[in-house]
Amino acid sequence: MILRTAATTAALAILLAVLGAFTGPQWDPVPVTEHLAPATSDTTIGGQPAGGADPVGTYEVRQSGVTVRLDGTTVHGVVREPVGAEGERPGVVFVHGAGTGNATGAFVDVATELASAGVVTLVPDKRLDTYTTRHRDYEQMALDYEHSVDLLRARPGVDAGRVGLYAESEGTWIAPVMAADDPGIGFVVLVSAPVVPPRQQAAFAVDSYLRNTDVPHGVFRAIPRAVGMAIPGGGFEYADFDVEPYLERLTQPVLVVYGTADPSMPIEQGANQVIDAAASGGNGAVTVRYYGGANHGIKVDDELAPGFSRDVSAWVSSLPESGTAPPQVAGAQPAQQFVAGPVPVPRWFGNGDLVVGLVVAGGVLVVLGPLVRLAGIVATRVDRTREGRVRGLAPGFGRPLLGLGLGALVTTVGLVVYLLSVARLALDYEKDAWVVQGGWLAVRLLGLATLVAAALLLNRAAEIRTARRAGATHPRHVVGGDRVVPVRIAQGATAWIMVWCVVAGSVVLLVTLAYWGVYQLGI
Repeated sequence: MILRTAATTAALAILLAVLGAFTGPQWDPVPVTEHLAPATSDTTIGGQPAGGADPVGTYEVRQSGVTVRLDGTTVHGVVREPVGAEGERPGVVFVHGAGTGNATGAFVDVATELASAGVVTLVPDKRLDTYTTRHRDYEQMALDYEHSVDLLRARPGVDAGRVGLYAESEGTWIAPVMAADDPGIGFVVLVSAPVVPPRQQAAFAVDSYLRNTDVPHGVFRAIPRAVGMAIPGGGFEYADFDVEPYLERLTQPVLVVYGTADPSMPIEQGANQVIDAAASGGNGAVTVRYYGGANHGIKVDDELAPGFSRDVSAWVSSLPESGTAPPQVAGAQPAQQFVAGPVPVPRWFGNGDLVVGLVVAGGVLVVLGPLVRLAGIVATRVDRTREGRVRGLAPGFGRPLLGLGLGALVTTVGLVVYLLSVARLALDYEKDAWVVQGGWLAVRLLGLATLVAAALLLNRAAEIRTARRAGATHPRHVVGGDRVVPVRIAQGATAWIMVWCVVAGSVVLLVTLAYWGVYQLGI
């Protein structure tokens, strides 16, 4: 009995492992083999005028609120100006990333320090009435930010021909659209730029976060299956937005900035792609700087990286000379591990609504079966002697059925909880072996226990069928002392409904678990 159960369990595990490997793409990112080499570790910007650019802290900063009129609404903005600066000064409009939106709380440090070096800065609110998690239109957002550019150009003391953009993270998909469509924009600063489409960047970031968290290798299979599918509920059209055509149209000088401790961005690939895209359009004015130990916001220990504000303000104030001044690439040595590339599309589970629907349907079936059976038991008690039949499951069949249904449900819930826990650790840059390694082991053991129950169920069903062919009867299935009922898996409609609901629902959940890697065996 034990050997038979073990053999059946192993066969089921292998079947699910093959099925899981076949139903979706694997994850095998390409390593970066040729690394970008900075010419020097000194990030200082060259090409400054004879008198030098005004250093950070030269001027006191005056801050004032403004209203930016957009099409159909208005947003608040904060202008910071150098007090006592002579002549018309360069200006910078800040373009938000995904994590910022409020003018009073975003870019405070860098906007203030640039203003203290003689650059007029404007941080507008992000327009949020057209911006949601599911729906974002970067080209329309570019038109909205263009109103801030116009406002700053018209401000007294600002050189309208020297107004440029400072974009961070998600904003670096927007700023190239603005600059390509408005050649009058003076320059573009791209900070922590993904460059690749959002879907590719998301897969790259997830891979990097998971590696930092030390998750088991098997968990990586979920990356293309989650990121590559159509998101449940629709939307997310912007996931495949390609900024490359806009980068190729840029005629302005471009400053590309990364922190070497930013695991979410392809920091070498991004710089190379900006250089190549600009060069393809005849623009050689691209400057790249890397700041050692700096994170996504170019901060080290919650402070702007040393030299960052100095370099940006000097580059802006010294244009056009600084745009082509050597060295083109300088700073700390970056170390991008893998290439951010196209994300494979799942073969059978590419529709997120289908994935969610299957899980819900499987769970509903597993729960519905016992409820129907319970209703049948209540009805039987009302009319217990109807035709004298005894209804229910064959001996030895109920417990494996319970184990199968309950195990499939618990394993599915455990997998969801595990993935959410790992996501939290990854986003917080934390490690916890008990959660990461222990949690994955626990989920897989639950899945294995469910297969043991399935094996017991299959073997018991086979025994019952064999016994029935031999004419065996159940001793309790006696009517009037002279009538017997052959051994069956189930007696009565509600009992059969329960069996088929639990089995069907469990199969759906087991296939889903196999798809997400619970039963993989290195296949």
